[in-house]
Amino acid sequence: MKNTSILLGILLALVWVGQKEAFAQTNMEEFLAKWENGKQFTLEVVDKMPNELLDYKPHESAMSFREQVTHVGASIANMSKGFLNGADMPFDPGAKPESKEDIKKFISACYDYGRGTISSLSEAELAEEIETFVGKITRRQMISFIDDHATHHRGAAISYIRSNGITPPGFRGS
Repeated sequence: MKNTSILLGILLALVWVGQKEAFAQTNMEEFLAKWENGKQFTLEVVDKMPNELLDYKPHESAMSFREQVTHVGASIANMSKGFLNGADMPFDPGAKPESKEDIKKFISACYDYGRGTISSLSEAELAEEIETFVGKITRRQMISFIDDHATHHRGAAISYIRSNGITPPGFRGS
């Protein structure tokens, strides 16, 4: 009976560890699907703004549409490099793309770089606390910050589209 209890305890512990590991993997997979959705949504936002309105800004103190969407990409790349152990970038994160096609290429490169950086992090690296401009947080929290920041600026860009009487792309949930 004692051996059965021990064996049952070990079996339950292995199931618990397996579920925990599967849950962590599923969460990263789910996040990366959400990340890809955010990339596609951002590209749709860029597509909606006419070329002649890329430099539109609702107020002199605001970023232009072009600056908003370029800032989304540059922030993803720079924060991934600086806080998530990103490798050297194969593009210039300080680029100032002129055409809509160049903006979309830049956004794609930045999201792809972020995805590669995020997906390469181990569980230990994700849990590691780091010093950042928002205080001491884990790399996992920094990933959420990067995603929230991109959402914030994409939302501002959407409001610029609406300000010009254009219907923005529909919301993409994930």
